[in-house]
Amino acid sequence: MDATDLIGAADAALLDGRPEAAAALYRQRIAAAPAEVEPRYGLASALAAMRDTAAGVALEEARMLHALLLAGAMGADVPRLSRDSEYAAQIAWRLDAADHVAAASVVYGRAVAGGHASENGLLRYALSLQHQGRAEEAIAVFRAMLELYPSAAAHQFLLYPHFLVEDGPARYAAEARAWAKRWAPAAEDPNLDNPPARGRRLRIGYVSPALGALQVRQFITPVLEAHDPEAVAVFLYPASAETEAGWPVRLRVRPIGGLDDAGAAALIREDRIDVLVDCWGHSAGSRLGVFARRAAPVQVAWINFVQTTGLERMDYVLHADSMAAPGTTELFTETVVSMGEVIVPYRPHAGRPPTPPAPAPSRGQVTFGSFNHPAKLSDATVRGWSRILKGAPGARLVLKYRYFVDPVLQRATRARFAAEGVAPERIEFRGHSGGADYFAAFAEIDVALDPSPCPGGTTTCDALANGVPVLTLAGPDFYSRIGVNGVLAAGAPELVAESWDDYVAKALSLTDDIARLDELRQRVRTGIERGPFADEIGFTRRLEALFRDLFEAWRGGGRLRGAA
Repeated sequence: MDATDLIGAADAALLDGRPEAAAALYRQRIAAAPAEVEPRYGLASALAAMRDTAAGVALEEARMLHALLLAGAMGADVPRLSRDSEYAAQIAWRLDAADHVAAASVVYGRAVAGGHASENGLLRYALSLQHQGRAEEAIAVFRAMLELYPSAAAHQFLLYPHFLVEDGPARYAAEARAWAKRWAPAAEDPNLDNPPARGRRLRIGYVSPALGALQVRQFITPVLEAHDPEAVAVFLYPASAETEAGWPVRLRVRPIGGLDDAGAAALIREDRIDVLVDCWGHSAGSRLGVFARRAAPVQVAWINFVQTTGLERMDYVLHADSMAAPGTTELFTETVVSMGEVIVPYRPHAGRPPTPPAPAPSRGQVTFGSFNHPAKLSDATVRGWSRILKGAPGARLVLKYRYFVDPVLQRATRARFAAEGVAPERIEFRGHSGGADYFAAFAEIDVALDPSPCPGGTTTCDALANGVPVLTLAGPDFYSRIGVNGVLAAGAPELVAESWDDYVAKALSLTDDIARLDELRQRVRTGIERGPFADEIGFTRRLEALFRDLFEAWRGGGRLRGAA
């Protein structure tokens, strides 16, 4: 049997539910051609299908060989990677800059093993692991970086991957408290004597590295433009004024990028802010140290961060009704308050074309899609989506994100699905796109699949706004229910699943009723354009009223009772 027939027979055995036979054939080919990548990925899939603990090692060997072959194809001296750590770091950086994160992680690993352990090198290594969804490995590297280069910023990088692991919200909450204890211990309370709000404008401040850029713009813009100038005075505290052009002149921009935390807190106190809102959380560039110094009487976490900050001096965090889950309050140092149906308004991108018809009728098959970060493809998600694809033999799955240009990440992802019985050719990949090309990408998708337990946020809203129905799972905790917020706001409660069995059944019912897809497309887009997300003025008035209530509660010596 020649090589092509051997691999073909092994692939057929794997998809036919005979992983032991497949593994034997893959091993036969590996012995004959140890430098070939395909049989190694196949062996990893077969071992995973057998629930053999050696599957992880086999997948890592396949990734390693594939990455080195890729590095060689781009002109790298592969033998030198093992003996020259500085050179390995340079090649890893080139791979990383091309968004080849899986390949980069292999070469970063060689650089670190050879003694190259700079702070930036360890950071990039950990991120390259995290971007693939290898969260536990990323956590280990981030911890090593923190030990060698201790800083508040280094510790913040350690926080996010905790959401990608088992029992993520609880593990994250513990780490956030550890961050606050180490880097933001409460000092003596400043003497804040803000007068009663009755008869005057409430003074509200928003803190973020950039409010006119980054991912918060689609959500914060409706609020900043809708604020009632007769009721509130609004101050923006970005890193630089350069990112904040175009705001209404009534908004005061006060850059704090050149100030340390103490200086920024002093400036905010001088501005007599009543309610200070953090819009960034523990993401890179955060200014939580300002909040640790009690820069304002009432301090609120919102928009980009629905988790706990871990700070005792962050008073509140804002959620939506649909995020309520047992045990939530125990995970927060803040009081959790619900904003109602939606946690924030959402303004779709300008320039969207009219909703195109569902592609399934013309193609004769349903196309599922997910434009989410690869790190969110949990094992549970891969198993669930594989059940859908096996139940709908003609369907395909499109995965789109910038890192999916990486051939190693593509092949490793296909190997994970193959272990669940899905032929690799049924998984298609797309890289980053913007503008008209981004809108056109949604026209290729019949139904978007939300991952779990880490669902989409902006990607979910963008899909719905472009007329793509999103199937989401109401998980057991507040974080895993973020997608529910968007789907309910779009007016499609039937797309919220209560379990993976329900999720799979709902997806398959859509493949059996293709005519229904066009009705869903029009409904979800209309729901975004006319529903709770679009009520910018109504939401902002509720937010202003809430902030006033929170401030009056402070004046009364306490906190407002939480609603979650």
